Amino acid sequence: MEYLSQIAFLATLLVAGYFLSKRILFIRDSIRLGKPMETSGSTGDRWKNVFLIAFGQKKMFKRFIPAIFHFFIYFGFLVINLEVLEFVIDGLAGTHRIFAPYLGSVYSLAISFFELLALLVLIACVIFLIRRNFLKVPRFWSAEMTKWPRLDGNLILVIEIMLMAAILKMNAADQILQARGEHYTATGTLYISSLLIPLFENFSTELLILVERIGWWFHIIGILGFSIYITYSKHLHIFMAFPNTYFAKLEPKGHINNMPVVTREVKSMLGLPAEQTEQPPSVPGRFGAKDINDLSRHHLMAAYACTECGRCTSECPANLTGKKLSPRKIMMDTRDRMEEVNRNLRKGNKGLDDGKSLLGDYVTKEEINACTSCNACVEACPVMINPLEIILEMRRYVAMEESGSPASWNSMFQNIETSFAPWKFAPSDRFNWANELKK
Repeated sequence: MEYLSQIAFLATLLVAGYFLSKRILFIRDSIRLGKPMETSGSTGDRWKNVFLIAFGQKKMFKRFIPAIFHFFIYFGFLVINLEVLEFVIDGLAGTHRIFAPYLGSVYSLAISFFELLALLVLIACVIFLIRRNFLKVPRFWSAEMTKWPRLDGNLILVIEIMLMAAILKMNAADQILQARGEHYTATGTLYISSLLIPLFENFSTELLILVERIGWWFHIIGILGFSIYITYSKHLHIFMAFPNTYFAKLEPKGHINNMPVVTREVKSMLGLPAEQTEQPPSVPGRFGAKDINDLSRHHLMAAYACTECGRCTSECPANLTGKKLSPRKIMMDTRDRMEEVNRNLRKGNKGLDDGKSLLGDYVTKEEINACTSCNACVEACPVMINPLEIILEMRRYVAMEESGSPASWNSMFQNIETSFAPWKFAPSDRFNWANELKK
């Protein structure tokens, strides 16, 4: 029987590994649809962002109460999964609590700590479910949060609750079996799960073994299934937040990337020295971005790192005044378009030549024109996503490729070109307002 259990466990690992690796390759290929990334700045500063923002959750604490509960879930997820290592070894070797004999009393303390975290995770998930579905926090119910995004958030919370409950029930049944002299390794008292013992102590030994084994298998299959599911979910940010914060811009938030070919042309017109490069300057295939292949791989990676938390949209002044712009929707649309193109390519269908594009079919001109370029969304994002860069690239395309900017904008562009200011008066008259101060 033990051999059958080991074979079943190994088969489960292999099947999960197959589907997980397949999805990881799909995500990698989706990101590769973009332009190669260019990074600058200190590597030390990048790692600092990883540790403080991705790992340390620094920006989450701008909203303290939800940050505390999110921290319980996040920290619990990291630490409790250390116990999964024992699950894997036990499953492959046919053992039961293989670390217990070696760690002695330390083992019961460690598992009790894991159980405390499991209880905190369970409580936090229940609170978040209430917040989402009964208190109805507005940012979880905006226009882009359609049926699937809302269901996705609830599913993850329910799965977490079930996994944590499975651990506690499994440990409670395990302790009763230990007391009955069954062949279960002694662990000592496990403080949280021991509170559940009265619920199971009248069960027969056979039923308790079934409860313990179901709890064990449910948790390991749940963890493996969860690891596959999150690659389709917004909760992929659990992993993608780390590379995204590493490659995030280090320049000040107000800094807007120039197009090198345009910069060289402007410097040439003004008689300013241009930077010398070893390779001759290349003319871009397209100014700005119309579709995902015009964006950088970091932009596409950021779309997978999006938590769909809506903090960016809740801080966006354009959205707050009733405009259609939602920075969260920009990132969700980028991810949806990226996946659509990759799926088509894998099926042998047309990829980018399917008659669709990110700008137009997913994101409208009305949305991008509403952006004030204030960087509120960038500042609000807990994992350093920059929706503004994608918006600006699409606006560049509209302005430089389609000449489709609003008429008032075109007048401003012309004034800047001729008068070096948005207003239509000579540069020599620009300081005339100060004359009034002399009177």
